[in-house]
Amino acid sequence: MSSVRWEMGDGTTISCAGSRYTPDQGKTMSLDCGHRYERTAAGKPGERHTGRATAAWTVGWSAPSLGDAGTLTETRETAFTRQRRGSPGPH
Repeated sequence: MSSVRWEMGDGTTISCAGSRYTPDQGKTMSLDCGHRYERTAAGKPGERHTGRATAAWTVGWSAPSLGDAGTLTETRETAFTRQRRGSPGPH
């Protein structure tokens, strides 16, 4: 993955280079791609922050025997919600 753009639903947008998670990181906040909500989602629809993540992958390819090469880029967007801490979950 070449990049991820996070629209966090609270007005914050974060762009990251797509660093890899390793199990030794546990639940620590990412050093280059973290976010902490400063305000609750109280009063928002469903008491949730609604955001969007857009990921881009860039792949280089080559076909030496044909003397050809190029780059392909694919972008995918996914919506997400972040439930307000302390609110009841879905029933």
